[in-house]
Amino acid sequence: MHAGRRFTFTQVVRWTRRDIYFYLLLGAVPTCAFYFLGWTWLTIPWVPIAIVGTAVAFIVGFKNNATYGRLWEARQIYGAIVNTSRAWAMTAIDFVTGADDSELKTIRTRLVHRHIAWLHAMRFQLRAQRAWEHTIKVYNREFRKIYTVEEQDGAKLEDALMGLVSEEEKALVLSRSNAATQLIALQSNDLRELHARGLINTLHHVELEKLLIDLYDHQGKCERIKNFPYPRQYATINLMFVRLFNWMVPFGMLGEFAKVGGDFIWLTIPFTALVCWVFMMMERIGEATENPFEGSANDVPITAITRTIEIDLRELLGEKDIPPPLTPTNSILM
Repeated sequence: MHAGRRFTFTQVVRWTRRDIYFYLLLGAVPTCAFYFLGWTWLTIPWVPIAIVGTAVAFIVGFKNNATYGRLWEARQIYGAIVNTSRAWAMTAIDFVTGADDSELKTIRTRLVHRHIAWLHAMRFQLRAQRAWEHTIKVYNREFRKIYTVEEQDGAKLEDALMGLVSEEEKALVLSRSNAATQLIALQSNDLRELHARGLINTLHHVELEKLLIDLYDHQGKCERIKNFPYPRQYATINLMFVRLFNWMVPFGMLGEFAKVGGDFIWLTIPFTALVCWVFMMMERIGEATENPFEGSANDVPITAITRTIEIDLRELLGEKDIPPPLTPTNSILM
């Protein structure tokens, strides 16, 4: 997530400079052919280009609206995770009673720490790469140099779980395909045993199980967004239409500036680059928004949110050794 006022002009140019170079070249080739070789037949009337451009604007707007919806839904889900996490810690601390202080502290800490482990497992699973995600593209790889994504830059889940769950539980969850699911299951097993021992009454047991079900619901919603991409047919036709329009632009520009006459024909090159860049940027923004967990600069900052929840939960336990909040790197918060 960009945590500054806005992306700077330099950052935008750096992100799109290859496209700018290409569109300058795209405008220069037909202009030179028109001017030096006399290929006046290269011009295209502006009306059909404008009709195609109108269709492109509609479909690009449709995509950007849909991808923003995916991003905002993902942020809402993580907002619900924040609230449910705080509710879990509060009730786990207050509802477990009937034992000596030392055992109560151990049980409460175990339940809360296991939940923190679930948060870490979630962020690692959501940051796993998918074939349709865009961080592998050259312009995104270059932009990644100004910030880091912990889950993709060498950090390991087993290290994140250290001290939060027992070695036996850690080995169990790491051996399964969905570590987060297993951690919630372990919470439920623990609650059943505590209820059997009389440390949680039936009403409180039911309430705590409802919170676990809510957490499963939040996890499933995140997994739906992560594992089901913006439909490829829409993404494909969007990109094809933008490219088609951009390839037509210089030939329409030629005709318009040729009417003016003289050296005005050379304005075809910068104006072609400008118009193509605008449409390409609209396409690129939608592309950068469609996968809110992929690790881009426009993602939901799930690593920072996880740290915020961890701080809250550890403070509820009364712990002193608490990690600091994460801060943006070059205005990018992960």
